[in-house]
Amino acid sequence: MIKKTKKILLPLLIAAICAGMLTGCGTRSSSSSAVPSTSPDASAASPDGALKGVTLKVGTSGLFGPFSYYDQDGKTLIGYDIDLIKALQGVLGFDIDGGQIQAMDYSALTTSVAEGKLDMAAAALCVTDERKAVIDFSNTYQDSGLVVMVNTDNSSGISSVEDLAGKTVAVEKGTASHAYATKILTDSTIQVHDTITTAYLSLEQGKVDAVIQDGPGAAFYIKTATDTKLKVVGDEFNQGQSPYALAFTKGFKYVDLFNAALDELEANGTMDKLADTWCK
Repeated sequence: MIKKTKKILLPLLIAAICAGMLTGCGTRSSSSSAVPSTSPDASAASPDGALKGVTLKVGTSGLFGPFSYYDQDGKTLIGYDIDLIKALQGVLGFDIDGGQIQAMDYSALTTSVAEGKLDMAAAALCVTDERKAVIDFSNTYQDSGLVVMVNTDNSSGISSVEDLAGKTVAVEKGTASHAYATKILTDSTIQVHDTITTAYLSLEQGKVDAVIQDGPGAAFYIKTATDTKLKVVGDEFNQGQSPYALAFTKGFKYVDLFNAALDELEANGTMDKLADTWCK
C-alpha cells in the first residue's frame, strides 16, 4: 500500500522504533540466541573462529539489488551482502539461526534489530544518528550517495535534485532516501512506498515524477530491468551521508569481532572481490 504525505517527521519514526525496542526488552528470553553455553572472548585478538558455537539471528531486505535480492527462482537470496555474511561466517565461525537469513522490508528490518528479534542485519543499511540511538553498527564497509531517477518518456523538466520542488517524488520507507526527502524536499510531494520495487513501478507508469534512490541500487535496476524507461539524471548528492554498515541489536557484545573480521576481509582482498562481482 502506498502512503502519500507532504512530510513525515523522522523523529516520529525513531520514537516508534524506540517504543518497539522497549516492548521487545520486556518480552525477550533471558537467554539470547547470540550467547552460547561457553561465551567466547569478545575482545579476542584474532577474529578467526572466535564465534564458533554461537548462533545468530540474521536479517536482510531481499529487496535491494545488488546488495540483497532474490535470484531468478524467486527463493534464493543473492547479492553483495549475502556473500559478505558468508565471508564473515568463514572468518568468525558463527551459525545462522535455522540455517536461513530472514528477509523483510527495511522498516521491519530495523525495528526487528532494535527490538532484539534479530541479532544483526546486513542490507546496505545506512548509518544515521537516529538509528544509532536504538541499534549498534559495525564500521562502514561501503558508502553511497543518492541519485534522482526519471522516466525517459517524460522527465518533467527534471535534470537534478534541485528541480524536484513541486514534483511528486517516490522513496522507499525507512531508507536514507526517505530521510533525505522528508527533511530536505519540503516543497515536494513525497510518496512513501513499502518497497523500492513499487516506487520504481510508479515511475515506470508515470504516476510520479521521480524516484530518489542510492546510487548502486539505481544503477543495478537500470542494468537489469527489462525494457525499463528509467534513467539517472544529475550527479550523486548527499555523498558521505549513506555509509553502509552491519546493524546489531543494542549492546551486542561481538561488534569488535565483526569489525576485526571486516578488516581481515579488506586485507585479504575479499571486499574488493565483492565490489568487483556485485557493484561494477
